[in-house]
Amino acid sequence: MAKYIFITGGVVSSLGKGVAAAGCGALLQSRGYSVHARKFDPYLNIDPGTMSPIQHGEVYVTNDGHETDLDLGYYERFLGAKLSRNDSVSGGRIYWDVLNAERRGEYLGGTVQMIPHVSNKIKEYISAPVDTDFVVCEIGGTVGDIEGKIFLESIRQFANDVGRRNVMFIHLTLAPYLEKSGELKTKPTQMSVRSLLENGIQADMLIVRTPRMLTASERDKIGMFCNLPAKSVISGIDVDNIYKIPLAYEAQHVFDIIADHFGLPHARGDMTRFERIEKYLSADIPTVTIGVVGKYFDVPDAYKSLNEALFHAGVQNNVHVKIKKINAEDFSADKCSDVNGILVPGGFGERGVDGKIAAATFARENQVPYMGICLGMQVAVIDFARNVLGITDANSTEFKKDCTPVIGIIADCDSENYGGTLRLGAYPCEITPDTLAHKIYGTTQISERHRHRYEMDISLEQKFADAGMIISGRSPDGRLPEMVELKNHPFFVAGQFHPEFQSSPYTGHPMFNAFIAAAKASK
Repeated sequence: MAKYIFITGGVVSSLGKGVAAAGCGALLQSRGYSVHARKFDPYLNIDPGTMSPIQHGEVYVTNDGHETDLDLGYYERFLGAKLSRNDSVSGGRIYWDVLNAERRGEYLGGTVQMIPHVSNKIKEYISAPVDTDFVVCEIGGTVGDIEGKIFLESIRQFANDVGRRNVMFIHLTLAPYLEKSGELKTKPTQMSVRSLLENGIQADMLIVRTPRMLTASERDKIGMFCNLPAKSVISGIDVDNIYKIPLAYEAQHVFDIIADHFGLPHARGDMTRFERIEKYLSADIPTVTIGVVGKYFDVPDAYKSLNEALFHAGVQNNVHVKIKKINAEDFSADKCSDVNGILVPGGFGERGVDGKIAAATFARENQVPYMGICLGMQVAVIDFARNVLGITDANSTEFKKDCTPVIGIIADCDSENYGGTLRLGAYPCEITPDTLAHKIYGTTQISERHRHRYEMDISLEQKFADAGMIISGRSPDGRLPEMVELKNHPFFVAGQFHPEFQSSPYTGHPMFNAFIAAAKASK
């Protein structure tokens, strides 16, 4: 059976539980073990799909079309895993399942209670079958949160169900540094571990977020008060790039602690892929500047996968990538004077659309490398229709009903897949040979993930092609445009999908790799 590692957090939120979980998984993979990952969020939303990116950050999408927490992006990028709807579970989804089961009479008239009904449902998701050696489960929120108590109770029960030696508890805490007194305070960590113990869980390892390495005496003190060996107290030091975290854990023998707990042999890991990134980060190489024209810059994590994909492409092209945030709501051409490429990402709603259209216009007219994602493709189409084809009222019906719709909901398609709701998850795309898209991917058959509702009107294809914008990728049935590009431009390509969701730090993504290569060439 698989062995389970549970990651919890205390003191404050946003300590980096997702990265810690992915980092521990990477150490296991480096020794040849297979790893799966899951995220449990106590909040009452059914999933993050309706949450604003300004509040919650990016909504990540899996191959099977589930809208998930952005931490699943960390897992897929670090571990190369393909996760599903069963790997991102919220409290709202748990209660929804339980209450629907009650309505169907599945509890045979019994009183429905937090224990065992809700806790059993959580354990069902934890133990959903996977063909891997390890399952790393992150429990969202902070120990002490009211909504999280049932999740802690569930993992306590689960450890008893499968055997304590098949389960390891790793707890993230904070040791704040008081600059005036020059002291690193361990009391918050002690109190957090005590709160965890009140829920019946003894941490097997602590990762203590600190601005510097813990001293031997500090580790001894924390270990003594938290009831575990000092060697199991790890310094979660701040790093300037998340891909350095596995190396930081490796240097502190985190794998050995995990191996000792599960009775595994100590082994040296292959950390080559992380060492390559570390070397890249300190390399004296050129920098390209990419102007990202968006509207969700208030929260750093709103474009998390996008930023990561640009970084990955920089690694592949051996250039540093500087992201220049350009607010679409007050876009002006002069803000693009120092960029080597323009990227317009996805988004919902009319706010900022005019600025995104203007960005596409600027890139087209000034021969600046352009990459459009989702809405970034749609605004490129609108710009071309207005300013090249002369359709002055061209628009999307998402933004204006009284217009010439070049973008709209495809009413005659199967409503389950194309109308009235979002098109979510992986869909196939057929690429036209002898196009830029074909050069980028090197194949005529690809699959990319979607999250959108509106589509380009393919009946306009010939009119666009005659003027210089071609549809270079489409759905297998030929009805939905998936990629467009300009013929007489150094690099102008856009996709209706979200390629950032399949970018890897070890290989990049073909579309991003080609975009950064074009930006490097233009520089």
